[in-house]
Amino acid sequence: MDRRTPLAAGLDTAAIVLFVAIGKKEHEQGSAISGLIETAAPFLIALVVAWLALRVWQRPSDWRVGVGVWAIVVALGMVLRHFVFDDGTAIAFVIVATCFLGLTLIGWRLAALLIDRRTARSAGQSAKLSSFRTPR
Repeated sequence: MDRRTPLAAGLDTAAIVLFVAIGKKEHEQGSAISGLIETAAPFLIALVVAWLALRVWQRPSDWRVGVGVWAIVVALGMVLRHFVFDDGTAIAFVIVATCFLGLTLIGWRLAALLIDRRTARSAGQSAKLSSFRTPR
């Protein structure tokens, strides 16, 4: 298991909970924890399915894995929301969910990639500089 797996699971879960919390606030539906959990449930279930289907724990911060997670969370989450939880799936909601979850589920992975590249570049430059130093 990759060392980033717990962080990745937390960030993916946080993205969904944040999406739901913002939506509830914007539509003035209150902030009761039970309502938040009920609204987030279909997307959290879809997240678990995505993690299992894609074996996300093997490459949790890979942005391409994030694309798969995003697609499954949105598609399955909407199906579950409509047919199992009997909630609405208005086109505007689907569009907003698709955009927000895409930005967050893929976005944090792209940010991690940029940080990794910068860190690797810095480490490479440090190694080059240290090889030019003369021993005392």
